[in-house]
Amino acid sequence: MIPRWPAGLEMPRLGLAALRQRLLVRSVFVLLTLATLALSVVLLREEKERAWRSYVHGFERSQAEVMARLRHPAGQLAVLNAAYPQAHTGLAPLLLPYAALDFDDQYKAQQAIEMAGCSVSYPNGSSLCTAIGNNPYAGGFIYLVGQFNSGPLQSRERGMLDLADVHHARIRLQMRGTDTEWVAPFEALPPTSADTVRGRLTGFVGNAPQLDKLARPVRDFRGWLWQNGPCVDGGNDLGTCTRRAFFSIRLPVDVFRDALFSQGRRVSVAWPPEDLGDIRVHLQMWAPQQATPLLDNQTPGAQPLASLQDVARGLLPGELVTLHKTGSTDQPTIIQGAGRSSDTPPPPWLVRLISALPLDTPVTAPTATTQLATALGPYTVTFSGDLRGVEQNLGAVATRMTWYVLAMLAAIVLGWLVIEVGLLRRVKALTRRAAAVSYNMHDAQWGARLGKLDVADLRGKDELGILAGGLADLLQRVQDDLHREQLRTQQERDMWHAVGHEIMSPLQSLMVLHSGTDDPARRYVQRMQQAVHVLYGTASPAEAIAAADLPQGRLDLDAFLRTIATNAPFAGIHNVVYAPDTSTDGAPVWVRADEFALEDAVTHILRNADRYRPANSPITLTLTASASTASATIHNCGSTIADDLLDKIFELGVSSAMPDDPLSPSEHRGQGLFVAKTYMAKMGGTISAHNEADGVAFVLTFQRLG
Repeated sequence: MIPRWPAGLEMPRLGLAALRQRLLVRSVFVLLTLATLALSVVLLREEKERAWRSYVHGFERSQAEVMARLRHPAGQLAVLNAAYPQAHTGLAPLLLPYAALDFDDQYKAQQAIEMAGCSVSYPNGSSLCTAIGNNPYAGGFIYLVGQFNSGPLQSRERGMLDLADVHHARIRLQMRGTDTEWVAPFEALPPTSADTVRGRLTGFVGNAPQLDKLARPVRDFRGWLWQNGPCVDGGNDLGTCTRRAFFSIRLPVDVFRDALFSQGRRVSVAWPPEDLGDIRVHLQMWAPQQATPLLDNQTPGAQPLASLQDVARGLLPGELVTLHKTGSTDQPTIIQGAGRSSDTPPPPWLVRLISALPLDTPVTAPTATTQLATALGPYTVTFSGDLRGVEQNLGAVATRMTWYVLAMLAAIVLGWLVIEVGLLRRVKALTRRAAAVSYNMHDAQWGARLGKLDVADLRGKDELGILAGGLADLLQRVQDDLHREQLRTQQERDMWHAVGHEIMSPLQSLMVLHSGTDDPARRYVQRMQQAVHVLYGTASPAEAIAAADLPQGRLDLDAFLRTIATNAPFAGIHNVVYAPDTSTDGAPVWVRADEFALEDAVTHILRNADRYRPANSPITLTLTASASTASATIHNCGSTIADDLLDKIFELGVSSAMPDDPLSPSEHRGQGLFVAKTYMAKMGGTISAHNEADGVAFVLTFQRLG
């Protein structure tokens, strides 16, 4: 990115030649963009032609596929029960595409319900098909066929009345105002193989777990229960593990039988019953001593059966299939295609564009009609195509292809940006800056404004880069000379300031020694202080003090502190009391320190203590020595330091001066404690401050030498 033009630099007006060249280049890229869009529209129109021809040919295949599904038992089941929504949940009987079920044979019954797809699945893995045959003269029964998981089946012995310890079924039938209940315990028969358990489900009227002594089996109630196959819980012992159990029950329905037989003769009846969707069947399969049934067709979460909409998944969006029973006045069933559509719908603007594209040959939506034979009579099936479905699918494909078109457009835009930014803008910028250099060369402020002009960003190996590099080298050389001069000046200021700061402390002591107004030396000391003040206020001393080198010395800390306490009055600090460490018995306490640097650091702390202590209160110097370290504690009475300043007072520029301090703000630069901490660190020691009940204490800790 080319930087903004520096403020304050004048630039002459340039001609229009560069602008005309940029317009020419941009016009070329605009034409490329329009050509790409036109090519995309032409290709999209050709794709629409091919897609429509392919759709017309594929319409017949879709019709054959849907008809094959409708002729399959599962499709027949969906057609016959389209008017009974409750039948698809397992609560009402389905009308089977068969006349009856061979319920006495496990494999025939299982094959029949699997082909028809009439089983409703439940969350616990069980399933149930509730159905009636499409021939009323097969007996007028309701079939209950399904399976569940169970442990070893427990059989009812002859004469047993309590059913709590045996597997049994409880069935309830509600229809036409009547409510009939059965209980059917399992009665085992001799097995046909070693891994098969089979037996009858003998039906008794009622739903109590305790049979009446006079209860007799219902003659027309038939039921079978088989358990075979491997363990479903991962076990190996067929006698104890959980296995699949398959059952088949035929319920006698007196209402059906009464309608079929009148005065002992068969009569013609309407089949299926008009109230088939209103019938409710409740089935439960119970295991011994179980609190919940193994199978309950009223369990929430059951998966509904397939409907006609599922049968017609082969239809495209917009296609319609109409089923109308021949000769019936009922409303036809309409199935709308929803399969084979794109997961992501195309944008509306793209669909509108495809619809507006003209075709070479006008087309109309295809239609077809065929007949479907069912147990209830023939149905007329009408198929209707829709061009919008083709447009939707083409829009989905075009959506994916749009990314390629956008990529081509992005490549064109990128090429324009590369030329615009990499060439034209560089030419413009270099021309303007070269003109500015020439135009401003005679300006009186050129030296001060030279640093604002930079052409190093235009440097490179091409022609423009070489030109820019030559100009950049000339400007950089001048800027480097200016920068070196500024650094030299700053270093001199820091050095003089550091020297002045170090001279101030002994000069203050000389002022105390020559405090008399008649002392001829006082005037010269004052002149020296004035000269140091001039140096002291010109720059920050942080870098100069931090860079100072201290010699590695050996110092008797006990003797040093005695000297400090003795000489403190000469520096204007009175009533400084020294308390030695009695455990040393007057022996020297040798520590690693430089005498002059340590004296400067202690003097700074004593001046702070003198500033904040009550008048005439003592300042105590205390020596504490251990085997490896020695500490000097400087304590003064008076106000404490704010908690938020305890960790900051040793930083440069931080001062805790009181509002009523008689010294001017210029005397509190926040440098004394910074110098003390810096010198202590260079001598390998530490310094810290903490508040006490009657004042403040500063602790200086040193490494003790042998």
